[in-house]
Amino acid sequence: MRTRLLAATLTAFAAVSLAACSSGSGPSGTAAGSPTAPAAATASAPGTPTPGGSAEATGTGAPATGTAAGSPTTPTAPSAPATGSPDGPAPGSASPGAPDAPATQAPPKPAPPADAGLPAKPGSDDAAKVVAALAAIDPAIVGDKPDQAVDRARNQCQSMYQFPKDRAKLIELADQRFTAPDHPQGFGAEKAGKILDALRATLCPPS
Repeated sequence: MRTRLLAATLTAFAAVSLAACSSGSGPSGTAAGSPTAPAAATASAPGTPTPGGSAEATGTGAPATGTAAGSPTTPTAPSAPATGSPDGPAPGSASPGAPDAPATQAPPKPAPPADAGLPAKPGSDDAAKVVAALAAIDPAIVGDKPDQAVDRARNQCQSMYQFPKDRAKLIELADQRFTAPDHPQGFGAEKAGKILDALRATLCPPS
């Protein structure tokens, strides 16, 4: 009788123990020998790089915002050069330090020499012809200074070269150039015109 009671008691105790063990191995507990599931508490500590990622883990074990744990970092695409701004100079623009283009203006016409139109000093025969032509108009034009008359004739030839078509001006110049003690104001326009004709025929080159 006592043996049966003891056996029944042991059986009941074993059943209670088995029930207790079964209730401790439920979802809330960790069964012996079962693999431990990764929990949020086992996340990498702050400052420890997450496998596959480059961002530091936050205090809660979650990866940094914008970088997924284990995902490769996307390379940044190179910036495209701005359109219309090449490194070199723009087409058509002048290169720095380029020399200026040569001026296209024609050089000014040089002034004629001071002796332009002045005939060479005539020889004795030609000088005699000039003196004779002037004396034929009025002997006072030559007077006793034939060399002076020839020099005045040469200067008048130069004026005739400078103003070939202005006869009125040439007559005025001849009247001022050919003077004498008795004619300090010249011999008048009529005789000045004859002097022009005589010089063209004897000394002055054709215009």
